[in-house]
Amino acid sequence: MSSVGSPPVLRRPASRVRRATVGALVTALAGGLLALAPATTAQAAPTLLSQGKTATASSTEGAAFSASAAVDGNLGTRWASAWQDAQWIQVDLGSSATLSHAVLTWEAAYGRSYDIQASENGTDWRTVTSVSAGDGGTDDVTLSGTGRYIRMNGLTRATGYGFSLWEFQVYGTTGGTGPTLPGGGDLGPNVHVFDPSTPGIQAKLDQVFQQQESAQFGSGRHAFLFKPGTYNGLNAQIGFYTQIAGLGLRPGDTTINGDVTVDAGWFNGNATQNFWRGAEGLTLNPVNGTDRWAVSQASSFRRMHVKGGLNLAPNGYGWASGGYIADSKIDGQIGNYSQQQWYTRESSIGGWSNSVWNQTFSGVEGAPATSFPEPRYTTLDTTPVSREKPYLYLDGNEYKVFAPAKRVNARGTSWANGAPQGESIPLSQFYVVKPGATAATINQALAQGLHLLFTPGVYHVDQTINVNRANTIVLGLGLATIIPDNGVTAMKVADVDGVRLAGFLIDAGPVNSPTLLELGPQNSAADHAANPTTVQDVYVRIGGAGAGKATTSVVVNSDDAIIDHTWVWRADHGEGVGWETNRADYGVRVNGDDVLATGLFVEHFNKYDVEWYGERGRTIFYQNEKAYDAPNQAAIQNGTTKGYAAYRVDDSVNTHEAWGLGSYCNYNVDPTIVQDHGFKAPVKPGVRFHSLLVVSLGGMGHYNHVINDTGASTIPAGTSTVPSTVVSFP
Repeated sequence: MSSVGSPPVLRRPASRVRRATVGALVTALAGGLLALAPATTAQAAPTLLSQGKTATASSTEGAAFSASAAVDGNLGTRWASAWQDAQWIQVDLGSSATLSHAVLTWEAAYGRSYDIQASENGTDWRTVTSVSAGDGGTDDVTLSGTGRYIRMNGLTRATGYGFSLWEFQVYGTTGGTGPTLPGGGDLGPNVHVFDPSTPGIQAKLDQVFQQQESAQFGSGRHAFLFKPGTYNGLNAQIGFYTQIAGLGLRPGDTTINGDVTVDAGWFNGNATQNFWRGAEGLTLNPVNGTDRWAVSQASSFRRMHVKGGLNLAPNGYGWASGGYIADSKIDGQIGNYSQQQWYTRESSIGGWSNSVWNQTFSGVEGAPATSFPEPRYTTLDTTPVSREKPYLYLDGNEYKVFAPAKRVNARGTSWANGAPQGESIPLSQFYVVKPGATAATINQALAQGLHLLFTPGVYHVDQTINVNRANTIVLGLGLATIIPDNGVTAMKVADVDGVRLAGFLIDAGPVNSPTLLELGPQNSAADHAANPTTVQDVYVRIGGAGAGKATTSVVVNSDDAIIDHTWVWRADHGEGVGWETNRADYGVRVNGDDVLATGLFVEHFNKYDVEWYGERGRTIFYQNEKAYDAPNQAAIQNGTTKGYAAYRVDDSVNTHEAWGLGSYCNYNVDPTIVQDHGFKAPVKPGVRFHSLLVVSLGGMGHYNHVINDTGASTIPAGTSTVPSTVVSFP
C-alpha cells in the first residue's frame, strides 16, 4: 500500500525543522478550516467533535492502519481498508450532536462514491449526504440533522487499493437541539466569598477546618475566596481539599493580618500526609512573625507574599515530606527544618535553612547556591520556560480569570514590578461546573466554546471530557475531583495550542482505565513552543478513597507541554489498597518532544513511575517512592533487572536533562527486596543528570546503585536512612 501515496509524516519528527514542515503541510491540506474553529465566546458554533473519539471500521489493511488513526488529529497516520468495495469507518461522538459538516482528507487510495450516514444507536443508519464523483484530496461535505454515530460508508473505490483516510473529521454542536448552555453564574455552595465587612469569618474558617482537618479521603471540598481589602486577626487553618485565595489581581490587593496555617496535630505531629490543599494570591503579616505551612505532596503555595518568615515543619518538628512554592515572596527566612524535599520556583526569599535530602530551586532570588551533595541544594539561576497558573479574581464587581503570560528564563516573581502580564477572561466565557453536572453537559459547554470552572465537589464522568479547542482553560477550585466511571479516560486534550489545566484532582474509578489524562493523541507532532499546554496543580490518585485502577495515569503526547507541579500517586494507604487491588503499572509516560516538568512527584507504581521517550525533555525536581507493597522480589523482576526504575529515559533518546531527583524505597511487605537502581538512562553525551539520590527508608529494601551501574549501594547504610548520591551523570 505504501506505493500508493506517502504520508506527510511517517513517524515522530526528530527536529524543529521537520516539525515546521509538518505545520506547513497541515496548513496546505486543511485550507480554510481554521476559520471554522469554535469561537472563544459562549455562542454555539460548529466545532470538531470526532477527534480522539472511539472509531471502528469494517476492515483494516493491517495493524498500522486502524480506524483510530483517522481521528487522532495527525496527518501522518491513516486508516486503510481491505482492497475491496463496500467498506466503512464510523466514529462514536459520545453523545448526540447537531451536525454541520465533515472533512475527509483522503490518501491516494480514495473513495469514488460514498455516503455519510448518521445514527443514534449505531445500528439504524440514515444517509445525510452522498458523494458520487469524488476526486480525492480533501472533501468538505455539508451535513444536516443529528446523530451520535457518524459513518463514511464507502461504495466504490477509485483505485485497486482500499479506502484510505488520513483524517475523518466531523463538525457540529453537542446537546442536540437543546438550549445553549449559559456562561458565568454563581460559584455554588462550597465557595465561601468574604469581604472585610463579612461577619463570622473566623467561625466559618474554623467550622470547615473541623470537617476537613483529618478528612484525608472524604468528599468535602471547599474554597475560601477573600475580596481585596485588609482582614485582621484571622488564623485560617487549612485542612484537606481546601483552597484559600485572594481575589485581587496581585497578592498585595488582599492582606491578612494573621496566619494561614497548616499543622499536623491530627496525625500526632507527623506532616507526611498533609496532602491536597493550597494557598494563593494573599499577603500575610503573621502574628508572631512566622507563618507555618507544614505540608507534603499535592500542596501548593503560589503568588503569596509573607511579610515575615515561613516554617515548613509541623509543631514539634515532626516529619514532613515535600512541597512546592512558586511566584511568591517570603521576606524572612524559610525554615525547612524536617522537610525531606522541596521545590521552589521563580520566587524571592530572605534565606533558607537546612537541606535534609533534596532541596531544589529555579529562578529564586535569595536561594542558596548549589552545593549538592552536602548541603543538598540544587539551584538553577532561572527557569527555562514557565507560565503561571490561571486564577479567579475580581475586576471591580466582575469575576474574571487571569491567564498569565509565558515567561522565558524567568527569575523572581511575575508581579514584582506591578501588574503581571497576561490576559483577563470574563467569567461569562466559562461554564461554571457544579456538583451533579454530567460529562455530556461538560462536553457540550466545551463544544460551545466555553472554558470550564469546576466548583468544589466530586464529579463522576461516564465519558471522556474532550478539550479540543486551542487556549481552553480548565480550572478547578477547592480541589474539584473528577472520577471516571466504566473505565473511560477522564480527560483528553487535543494537539492544539495553549490549553491550561489547573487545580483539580483525577481519582481513578474501580473499573480499570487505560489512561486517566492524555495530552494530545498518539503521534502528536504540532509545534507549540510559542504557546504550550500547561498542567498545574493537577493531581492523580489511584486508590485510597476506594478501589481504583489505571494502566497508565498520565500520557503526554503533545510537544512543548509544561507539567508544573503534579503528584501522581498510587495509594499506599486508605481504602482499596493492595498490590493488585489498586493496580497501576505506569505513572507518567512522556512521548512528546521538548516537554518540561517543574516539580514532578510520582509514587508507588507497580512498574515504571516515569518513562520518557520524547527528545529534549527536561525535569527540574523529581520526588519518588517505589511501591511499598510489592509482595516479593519476583513481583518486581524486570527481565534480568531487579526492579523497575523510578525514572527511565528510553534508549532511543539522544537529548535529556534533569536536576534534583530522589527515589526512596520502603518495601515494608518484604524488606529483603533489592532494586538494581533508582534511575535508568542511555549513556550519551546529550543525556545528563544533576544531583541524584536514592534512600532506603530504615533498611526496608535497598538500591544497588543510583543510576544505571553508577552510585554506591544503600546496603552498607543498613537502617540508618542515609542517601546514596551522584552529583552528575554521566
